[in-house]
Amino acid sequence: MKNQDMTGKFILKELCRYNIGTFADIIYRNALLYKDVEAFVHGERRVTFNQFNARVNRLINALWSLGVKKGDVLGILSWNCLEYTEVYGAAMKGGFIASPFNPRLQAEELEYLINYSESNTLFVGPELIDMVNHLRPRLPKVKHFISFEESASQMLFHSDLMKTHSEEEPDIKVTEEDPLAIFYTSGTTGTPRGALYTHGRKMEDIKIFVHELAMRPGDKHLVVLPVFHVAGGSFLWAFFYGAAGNHIMPQKSFDPEATMQAIQDEKVTDIHIVPTQLISILALTDLESYDFSSLKRIWYAASPMPTEVLKKAIEVFGPIFMQAYGQSESGPMITHLPMISHQVLDGSSDEQKVLASCGQPCIGVHARIVDTNSDDVKPGEVGEIVVQSNSIMVEYWHKPEETKETIVDGWLHTGDLGYYDENGYIYLVDRKNDMIISGGENIYPRELEEVLYGHPVVEEVAVVGIPDPFWVEKVHAVIVLKKENQVSEQDIIAFSKKHMAHYKVPKSVEFVDELPKSPQGKILKREIKKWYQ
Repeated sequence: MKNQDMTGKFILKELCRYNIGTFADIIYRNALLYKDVEAFVHGERRVTFNQFNARVNRLINALWSLGVKKGDVLGILSWNCLEYTEVYGAAMKGGFIASPFNPRLQAEELEYLINYSESNTLFVGPELIDMVNHLRPRLPKVKHFISFEESASQMLFHSDLMKTHSEEEPDIKVTEEDPLAIFYTSGTTGTPRGALYTHGRKMEDIKIFVHELAMRPGDKHLVVLPVFHVAGGSFLWAFFYGAAGNHIMPQKSFDPEATMQAIQDEKVTDIHIVPTQLISILALTDLESYDFSSLKRIWYAASPMPTEVLKKAIEVFGPIFMQAYGQSESGPMITHLPMISHQVLDGSSDEQKVLASCGQPCIGVHARIVDTNSDDVKPGEVGEIVVQSNSIMVEYWHKPEETKETIVDGWLHTGDLGYYDENGYIYLVDRKNDMIISGGENIYPRELEEVLYGHPVVEEVAVVGIPDPFWVEKVHAVIVLKKENQVSEQDIIAFSKKHMAHYKVPKSVEFVDELPKSPQGKILKREIKKWYQ
């Protein structure tokens, strides 16, 4: 009681408890100033900022009792849930390093990542318990296994730890330079690598989100992207930073009906989605029956948005769209295309071209496009996007040589190809590794994908290069058709020839029921390419 009285009496002094520039400061600040405001909602559970702070403290004190120290790595293998946010919070206030893993990975992949991360403690969701128990003999560095949501044999239970430990504020200081989190690359070019961030670097990125969104206390974000991903996690904590709420969807895969129902019931103001998720929402036959008038912003990212899909979405939801471009190593924020740039549907084709861009560099971010000699290319010329900011990763976790290859003279080399116009808008072309070289010509799959999305019966498409004895690599389109529609390979090829140079047209077309996707909804071209190896 004495501590509570002192907190109320000397609130300004209490607000100075944790170092500026750390998330520990933000968690405690929100607990004092917005104590009865909902921070997180998940199913029937609702947690205020004050309750969240208390639960984070309990978890820190529990981990200390187990001998977990500042700087130790906390692995998290789970789907989105409230407990997930508490482990993040414990890392933020207790000086631990959060290491979230993709729960869709296979056992061998997870074995590698958990050992590579040097996780001291591993938090496990109920669906992953059997897999982790199978892996336990091969995870020698993990000292503590803690289950989420339900108890498990040979594991500590998160709920029990929360009941038996104090909610007193931890007596520890974290600084802007302390490591905070490791986010893993998707492994498109080989073994996944961990991008390490400090408090200061993640805070800089969060501030960009808050500025670009212009969010306010009282806003509510619907969390549909996995928070193990750098973008999903950053978006969630950006709303937390702004004393806004996060409504965490319970499903493990995207459900367009449940998403629209949650927007209606919770009066959601913001949602962060990827193009494939927006396509599935637009395909709902009863979309207009939902009340989505509360929406202020729809933010899309993770992969390029087909222009035709975006135009249809604006007609349905209005000009409330925003776009971001980034990657695991960049913070993620690199560029931003604001709402005002989407208000061009009534404009000329020249004005509408910005819809095909990923925007201009964010405040606090420098972006250039360079050739193989790192010399800047002219507007309209394709080159590699390189980035400099205070929010890029510090390094690849325990990979100094690969860090040196990726961050050169302070510039992060993204591996993404693009070009820019005279107004500084950047247009993504493709990943370096996705570019097709057919008959000696460089072909960028996204250019053809944009054309094919304009076909009235095409719902999703991925263009890849596959082996060919004559062309060496030939252009191949893999297409998902809209329901109850038919079209032939010849029709698709003829349609393509009307809109682009013939050497770029697909030499072959395949129709499938679905395309392989990452948990973020990004189409996995590397998996498609495996079909033809």
